Amino acid sequence: MKKNVLFMLLTLLAGTAHAEGVSYIEEMQSLGAVSGQGLACEAKKYDTFELLARAIMISKASSNAEQEKGMQAYNEYKANAFISKMKDGFADCKNIANAFDKQGIFKATLYGNGTIKMPDGTIIKPRHAYDATLVYKKEPNARKKYIDMYQKQTKKIHSDPAYQKALRERQMQDGF
Repeated sequence: MKKNVLFMLLTLLAGTAHAEGVSYIEEMQSLGAVSGQGLACEAKKYDTFELLARAIMISKASSNAEQEKGMQAYNEYKANAFISKMKDGFADCKNIANAFDKQGIFKATLYGNGTIKMPDGTIIKPRHAYDATLVYKKEPNARKKYIDMYQKQTKKIHSDPAYQKALRERQMQDGF
């Protein structure tokens, strides 16, 4: 239930970021977190969300440097949300995927030059026109890649001698 509330809050933030005066980076963080949950829960409209989120990222950035920071924030929050769902055993994914697929962002219109018409009628024009078809290429194995990356990183951490030493010390403190 707690994770569902988080998902709905992030969805709300992503949908109302412009109206509420949320910063560009905060909006990218929200979009990334929602994307991570959609990917983790295998939402049907995940690829469409990715396309729209990336177009928003590009179109709303005031500079290349801000876009780069936005991309980093988006990817970080996406990965964290995915890992969080993975750690909780993908709990409640059916409901999350259903909510994900019903978001208002899917009513946005993305034009070929990168202009976006949001569901509330707001028009977002990019600072430079770009080919919107190149913003995102569907990656059918994205979910598996995230799981593999997480498992590889976890294995690397657990085999680190410093980690092993700290774990033994903690176990000794806890009486194991």
